[in-house]
Amino acid sequence: MRRLLRHPIRLVPFGFLAAILLGTGLLMLPAATSEERHTPLATALFTATSAVSVTGLAVTDTPHYWNGFGLVMITVLTQVGGLGILTGAALVSLAVSRRLGLANRLLVQAETAEYGIGDVGWLLARIAGTVLACEALMTAIVTGRLWLTYDYPPGRALWYGVFHAVQAFNNGGFTLYSDGLLAFSRDPWVSLPLAFGAIVGGLGFPALFEAVRKWRRPAGWQIATKLTIWGSVVLVVGGFGCLLLAEWNNPHTIGGYDPPGKVLASFTQIALSRTGGFDVINVRQLSEESYPLLIALMFIGGGAASTAGGIKVSTFFLLAFVIWAELRGEPDVTVGRRRVAEASQRQALTVALLSVALVAVGTLGVVLVTTGVRYYQSLFEVTSAFSTTGLTVGLTTRLPAPGVYLLTALMYIGRVGPLTLGSAIALNTRRRLYRYPEEQPIVG
Repeated sequence: MRRLLRHPIRLVPFGFLAAILLGTGLLMLPAATSEERHTPLATALFTATSAVSVTGLAVTDTPHYWNGFGLVMITVLTQVGGLGILTGAALVSLAVSRRLGLANRLLVQAETAEYGIGDVGWLLARIAGTVLACEALMTAIVTGRLWLTYDYPPGRALWYGVFHAVQAFNNGGFTLYSDGLLAFSRDPWVSLPLAFGAIVGGLGFPALFEAVRKWRRPAGWQIATKLTIWGSVVLVVGGFGCLLLAEWNNPHTIGGYDPPGKVLASFTQIALSRTGGFDVINVRQLSEESYPLLIALMFIGGGAASTAGGIKVSTFFLLAFVIWAELRGEPDVTVGRRRVAEASQRQALTVALLSVALVAVGTLGVVLVTTGVRYYQSLFEVTSAFSTTGLTVGLTTRLPAPGVYLLTALMYIGRVGPLTLGSAIALNTRRRLYRYPEEQPIVG
């Protein structure tokens, strides 16, 4: 217990677990369902975990199974999960900086200019203010569109706007429509605000704050910000182009759309596929070429210290720079005339390999406990759960109880695992006063 209190960030997983258990208890109440029935433990636990981990996977038809109270609980749990991960990331940054000497801490403060010694409250308030401002803007746009164009009553339009704005910014995937957002795939006033909200929420506050503060001098961004911002641009633009080409003539997705509609639907689906989880295109009817693309994007995820999941954009592109440096025979890994610390390289490799192992084991587990499931379906669903994305090919709703509990565990691990692992590595870093003799084993 003393070690936990010494590093409060290690309490974050317990905080998430407490929120999940509380949400499970509330969702099991008959008052939370449309037919006022008792919800099974597996269903309530899965839904609460999906909400707190900002995933959006569901084993029920969300808008019909849950009533107003249940949907409000899902919204609150999603907001708590989103703010919780941002708050935890802020505490990681502060905890790591406090492990440094005073001189180094002052250098960190001068370099980031984001928070000073003791400015915890100000930092958390800034994070909460950013989240609420973005959600309010999305709510206003979507509410106005539903009210003025689709003739929704004002109260209903506002509720739909709030619900989907919270889900989008926090990269959750719950929706009040049984078929996702397919009805709005060609409506830029609904799909684009939600897509951009998911992108902003998926960048992470360190990259977002620095990019806004130094928008005129991107060359002066820190390595993490450069990898996150430019990496996200590459993934969104590249993924958009690949999906557009793969689905251009698919009659089950965007084949029947006009060219502007195809472009809009493809862009918003890619923006929401990294961890947002909304269906703008019918994911179950995608071409076979599109599934590896979405699996890769989900696995990479969004930015560090964000509401997004996955191994993180900075981790993926840092490993790409490591490979490039090794292929060129460079002694150091450099990004923008900055040398990357060897500790960061090892951390990126650790996170990536552990994530691959978890997805592989989870995929095998789902195949073993579910009859008639194809391997790519299991891989897609497990990756979606671990990366807290929420996209589905329809497998989740027909999983047996062991499969439901397995995806529940993967969602929880995917949400708190990288944060816990990253903080544990950072806080346990220590300098040895000796080194063993070096030996170079054969590789390859």
